[in-house]
Parts: sequence; C-alpha cells; structure tokens
Amino acid sequence: MCLRRILLVLGEIKMKKIIYIFSDGELKRQDNTLKLHCEATNRFLPVEDISCIYVFGEVSFNKKLLELLSQKEILLHYFNHYGYYMGTFYPREHLNSGYMILKQAEFYMDHVKRIDIAKKIVSGTLKNLRQVIKYYHNRGKELADVINILDEYEQRVSQCQNIPELMGIEGNARENYYRSFDRIIENKDFVYEQRTRRPPKNYLNSLISFGNSIIYTMVLSEIYKTHLDPRIGFLHSTNFRSFTLNLDIAEIFKPILVDRTIFNLLSKKMITKRDFESGMEGIVLKDKAKKLFIEELDTKFKTTIKNRDIGRKVSYRRIIRIELYKLEKHLMGEKEYTPFIARW
Repeated sequence: MCLRRILLVLGEIKMKKIIYIFSDGELKRQDNTLKLHCEATNRFLPVEDISCIYVFGEVSFNKKLLELLSQKEILLHYFNHYGYYMGTFYPREHLNSGYMILKQAEFYMDHVKRIDIAKKIVSGTLKNLRQVIKYYHNRGKELADVINILDEYEQRVSQCQNIPELMGIEGNARENYYRSFDRIIENKDFVYEQRTRRPPKNYLNSLISFGNSIIYTMVLSEIYKTHLDPRIGFLHSTNFRSFTLNLDIAEIFKPILVDRTIFNLLSKKMITKRDFESGMEGIVLKDKAKKLFIEELDTKFKTTIKNRDIGRKVSYRRIIRIELYKLEKHLMGEKEYTPFIARW
C-alpha cells in the first residue's frame, strides 16, 4: 500500500482515548472491563475505547489486569509520587515484523544511513525550535538574536561527521533556546538558569522535565501501533536503555507541544510557584498542578492542524503516528523521510 494511502487510512481511524489516573486505589479487571476502585467511588473504563493509561497515583493491579491489557493492546505508563517516569507495561507486540527490525538494525549499523536519519531529526528539531521563537518574536518579544543563533546551528547540521558531533550541536542549540525562555515568560519566579533534570532545581525545569516525560511516553504509545521497534533509535544510541526511538521522535515535537503548553500555563497564571513543593527529589509539581498540566497538554495533542501529507486537518497526536509511518517508508526505501515542521 502506498504511503499516501496508508496516511489517508490513518486519517480516517478514530484515535482511542488516553486515561490519566491521579487517584490512589486499585485498578482491576471486571469481566472485560476495567474497574478503578477508589476510596470515594468506583469508575468503570470500557477497554475497547482505550489506547493507553497513565498512572500517577498509588494504584495497585494484578496479573489478571495485565492479561486484559495485553489482549486489548493497551499500554500502561506509570510514574512515581514526584511525577518521574518509572516504566511501561508494554504488551506483547501485535505488529511484529522481523523485516522491519532487520531494516532498523541495518540503518543503525550503517554509519552513512544512520547519520542521515539523525541529521534529519536534528534539522527538524532545530527548525521547530526556531518556529517557536519566531512565533513569540512576532508577538513583541525581542528574540531576533536567538533566531540567528538557531539558524547558524541548523546550517552546521549537514557538516556533522558523527553522532556525538550532531548531539553536541543539538544540545548547544537547545541550551540557547531554553535561555530565551526568560524573555518569553517574563516571570521572576520562573527563570531558566540552566537545564537540570533528576532532580530539577527550579520551577521552570520541573515543568520542562514533567512535560518531556509525558511526550516520551506518548510517542512510545504511538510506536506500538506501528511495525517499528522502540528499542532501535538513530540519534540516541541503542544500548542497555530500554527505548530510544521514542526519544528521537519526541525531540521534533517537544518545542511545539510541551514548551508552548508551558508558556500558555504561565502566561495565564494557571500555574504559579505555589503549585510546587521541595523535597529530596528537588522541585516537583503538586498533584493539582500535574492534572492541570496534563489537561492542557492533552488539549494540545487533540488540536487539529492542516497536514500536508494527507491534505486535511488532523490532530497532533495523529501527526506523531504519521511521522512514524514516514520513517517506516524511509527504511523500506519507498520514500525519503522528511521531519514534521510546524508552520504557523
């Protein structure tokens, strides 16, 4: 089936729901339905309409539940009390393709083929970083210097000879990009300072880390619906890390989905410094703010825009799936992969 036909079919498929659980309780199987038992109430979740489940609360479950999730091809992502991603129940692959795994391995092991894909990913990432900066520059923020810096880094991508050099360019470009957040946000409570992760050292880094963890798992869920193997990436090295391909693809979408959600939350004062707490794990979001962040990001995932590949409006979540199909076609030699670039 040609790529355009696949993308048209994808455009017609109804995307299943994502379930986010913040309550404490027990998630169990009741016949062929999921039952979330909490102290205050019971909630029944029809499995036929669920794509994946995000668990943030203290939720217990058993083997019978996992058997049902596996049968219905539902992924379960779980996070600890602090909102850090802990792992994924990844059901037995239902679209196993030895051919595709071999193709991924072939392109990974061939330096020329691997770096070609990696360059495309980094180039697409930097273009989307630039689009975000340009968006706010056009709305009165003084960011012309950042646009020029990102342009310079993007021009250097084609000259890279190896993956570490390419990762260095991407890292330096993103650091300059993050430093511009102070001019966009203009809030002394949410200054960037420098990128810190586990644990994040300030409020802004906590938001960035939380949002990134959500999109990493979102991309992982979409990979499961394709023939691709999430363990074989191209920009991020395949080693003892469980998944890398989701990290690759997420780089392209983090600026336009996660970062713009953060700007929106802060500009509207929907999240303030009172929504964080300090502990041994650094600065973390309180539960109420996590829910609010998830709601805003989920709205972003559902936002529809005109997609050139299929010629009509589709959601960002569907665009992520389309991105993966485009990569599949590249690996099969059917069509050259070009990354998604936001056009506002």
